[in-house]
Amino acid sequence: MDQLLYRDLAPDEAARLARHYLETYEDGELYLQFLASERLGFDDGRLKTASFDVSRGFGLRAVVGETTGFAHSSEVSAAAIARAAETLALVKPSARLAAAPQRTNARRYTDQNPLAAVGFDRKVALLQAIDAHARAADPRVVQVSASLAASWSLIDIIRPDGVWVRDIRPLVRLNVAIVAEANGRRESGSFGLGGRTGPEHLFEESVWKDAVAQALAQALVNLEAQAAPAGEMPVVLAPGWPGILLHEAVGHGLEGDFNRKGASVFAGRVGERVAAPGVTVIDDGTLEGRRGSLSVDDEGTPSARTVLIEDGYLRGYMQDRLNARLMGVPATGNGRRESYAHAPLPRMTNTFLAAGTEDPEAILARVEQGIYAKSFGGGQVDIVSGKFVFSCTEAWRIEKGRLTVPVKGATLIGNGPEVMQRIAAIGNDLALDPGIGTCGKGGQSVPAGVGQPTLLVDRLTVGGTA
Repeated sequence: MDQLLYRDLAPDEAARLARHYLETYEDGELYLQFLASERLGFDDGRLKTASFDVSRGFGLRAVVGETTGFAHSSEVSAAAIARAAETLALVKPSARLAAAPQRTNARRYTDQNPLAAVGFDRKVALLQAIDAHARAADPRVVQVSASLAASWSLIDIIRPDGVWVRDIRPLVRLNVAIVAEANGRRESGSFGLGGRTGPEHLFEESVWKDAVAQALAQALVNLEAQAAPAGEMPVVLAPGWPGILLHEAVGHGLEGDFNRKGASVFAGRVGERVAAPGVTVIDDGTLEGRRGSLSVDDEGTPSARTVLIEDGYLRGYMQDRLNARLMGVPATGNGRRESYAHAPLPRMTNTFLAAGTEDPEAILARVEQGIYAKSFGGGQVDIVSGKFVFSCTEAWRIEKGRLTVPVKGATLIGNGPEVMQRIAAIGNDLALDPGIGTCGKGGQSVPAGVGQPTLLVDRLTVGGTA
């Protein structure tokens, strides 16, 4: 595999250059990456797109205090690294070198290259089968889109103290979207799944047929949907993917950089109650095969299970090396970057609210009038204030403790920290999302996971049209 990264640069020369250019700084690394990615898109009964891309490059970073010098290039050579090092000269040298990350032999996913594991013809045949099955499943189906994406990344993190960390990261995803029409009305539904695994399970008939069934069910439910009510009311959040609300409205506010700079509503509140009793929030990058999981983060720190909120009390933040060092706490394995062309930031991996003890049916039965939010689409969040707006892609009216009719156009409006205080019941049915999450921050996107059990929020503003 070395030839993928070191075609024009010998590995021992890369180590020598990292030591030579970085030894006078407090922290930093030479980050090298080879990335191969593929995407096939099937639409209107035929293959519409097929792409295959390969990229290779490095990022050279020097850190002193809170000052970072960073340069990158798609040319992996001694000359390119020397040019990048000229940028680092703007950072004043340091008399000390930060301790290297702890070493680990743990692997959270397979090394298998998902692009090479299955032939092109078989991938196209899968998308054809999905299209045909969806169209045959219900006469109201008028449009089917399916896509299959995979990537395989090889990274080396080389530090000036001689520490060298290599990681190989696979990623796959299957998406199905369906449009159904009845009485002149069209509605859509979608479902996706994936993770850091090989692609074989996506080709199992039961798996892709379930994906079709889930997308179709959502589209047909939305065909029957009525206008959503508006006002403040109890809201029950379904298990699994609705954890995206927790991720956006609370999770980002628990990242180290926002708290070190005092920009988060959670800044300086470790040890204080920030959520209702029973609420425990965890970021766990050690879950095997999950989309947000890592063996090591993009600074070489082993991934970890970090308890952020425990029984309602704030216990800590997600940290990269820079913010951890400046805050005097350990790094938590949350230094992540989109690619070699980006410097790392403290980011979430798989973030979820832990299970409680209550039966989900009993939680629903407690609600006289309210909304059941099963799935979310887009949203907006203000990290500083915690205010959010999220749109529901599938929601139901709750009347006298049971689901009655689906509603359309529902948006949830609130404040993340306040919602955490208003959680009145926590189900025993924790579920993680099926492997579709992508997190954005600072202009960078990384794969991430979310999850939660059934939750009852006693008061939340619902924006609707009824």
